[in-house]
Amino acid sequence: MPRYAAIDIGSNSVRMMAADVDRNGRFEVLAEDRQVTRLGESVFRTGSIDEAAARRVLEVLERMKEAYGGLGVLAVRAVATAAVRDASNGEEFLRRASAVLGEPVEMISGLEEARLIHLGVETRWPHPGQRILILDIGGGSAEVIDAEHGTLRAALSRPLGAVRLREVFLRHDPPPEEELVRMNEFIQEKLHAVRQKIPPAAFARFIGTSASASAIVCAANRIPRQRRQEADRRRVTTAQLRRLYRSLSRMSVEERRQVTGIGPRRAEIIVPGVAVMLAVLEMYQARQLYYCSAGVRDGILRDLAERGAGVERVLLDAEQRRFVEQYARRFGVDLKHARKVAHFARELFTALTPWHRLEPEKGRLLKAAAYLRDTGHAINDMAHHKHSQYIVANADLGGFTDEERHLVAMLCRYHRKAPPSPRHADYAALPPAQQRLVQWLYPLLRIADALDRSRDQRVESITCALDDGALTITMESEKDLGLELWAVERAAASFRQVYGRQLRAVVKKR
Repeated sequence: MPRYAAIDIGSNSVRMMAADVDRNGRFEVLAEDRQVTRLGESVFRTGSIDEAAARRVLEVLERMKEAYGGLGVLAVRAVATAAVRDASNGEEFLRRASAVLGEPVEMISGLEEARLIHLGVETRWPHPGQRILILDIGGGSAEVIDAEHGTLRAALSRPLGAVRLREVFLRHDPPPEEELVRMNEFIQEKLHAVRQKIPPAAFARFIGTSASASAIVCAANRIPRQRRQEADRRRVTTAQLRRLYRSLSRMSVEERRQVTGIGPRRAEIIVPGVAVMLAVLEMYQARQLYYCSAGVRDGILRDLAERGAGVERVLLDAEQRRFVEQYARRFGVDLKHARKVAHFARELFTALTPWHRLEPEKGRLLKAAAYLRDTGHAINDMAHHKHSQYIVANADLGGFTDEERHLVAMLCRYHRKAPPSPRHADYAALPPAQQRLVQWLYPLLRIADALDRSRDQRVESITCALDDGALTITMESEKDLGLELWAVERAAASFRQVYGRQLRAVVKKR
């Protein structure tokens, strides 16, 4: 499964998730982090991000980068939302954040934010054949999303975030009635455009996302904050929400912190969050609101997987491919066969990232070896793997460093016959990290070669699944694959030895 990381720099908090994502959008979370930073406080008060808030966020981003940095992710997408959109110095902040992450940080529109939220909900809790309304109340904005049959119909982003409303309207604790009235008048004014664009309809379900929705559902169901994951798909009725709003708006922040399910920082901004949710539910005459734990991060991960982001890091770049193919052609290599093996090698490398955890760029070495492993036939068919190692190790191969060229040569050496061994002088001379790299990659090259054992491209495509601690390779073809099945089973021995996992090969007729 491809491995990705997502970062959401919101007006109230910064969130990160790194996960393996399959083609259906299912996640296996590897690292996750959330930190309240209140980036939007200074923006909604003064119009710009103050230095203290910027430094808090940059420190959190540094920590998050360390968390996913060693996981071998194919791609990272980091986005910033309402606070950065509204800040006069938003562009400067983006440059600093991008420098910390080593990745571009995007300032996304409210519509893109809504699209990612919807995609996240559809990933976590799909509603096929139904029309739903999604409400996400962040720190700076609220997104209202109309979706049907898994497709986004309409969405609107309004400046109704909980941090923004507190900074603008609620100056006292607990807030006096006149402050609450002014805040609710503003909420009604901003929701008028929502009703115009998304008129009342027969919605099958109203779904709230974000930490405000989580806190409200936890409070309504008396779920302690430390068990807030249990709130997923639970509900709060509009009547409960109305009572909760009246109660919370009369409490001091210290009193709100004592309410089950509401965290100490959330207590500071929960009143405006409840006010917006209640206003939306009453506007659509909804009886209840369900909570979904999905958010922008989930949508980013699903989007990266669907677009195949980062796959280019495993591929040879145009110059490397040109040099490799020229060299292979020079030594009489069957390029159709070589290209097929290189394709299978890439598929295996990407699918097995959760197990080998190598940087994506190492996949390029595997692909290069797939092209060059048969060059030794030009010298002698006997022990051609050893001749291939010699040829590649001494090749004038553009686009690769000396170290990379020698590693490609070593993979060519072990694409057949004996596995790597300390008894082999060239292998023993490698630093330990390079020895481990060769160990992780050589079984994949053998399997990729076996998948085109007939050399006439009988296997049209493969699908790799990591289930129950085993690798299952599904080969699609209209032809007989008896030879390929036999060859994969032979190659499976090296795989089992290195990865300590079983390998299953199955055939799916087209």
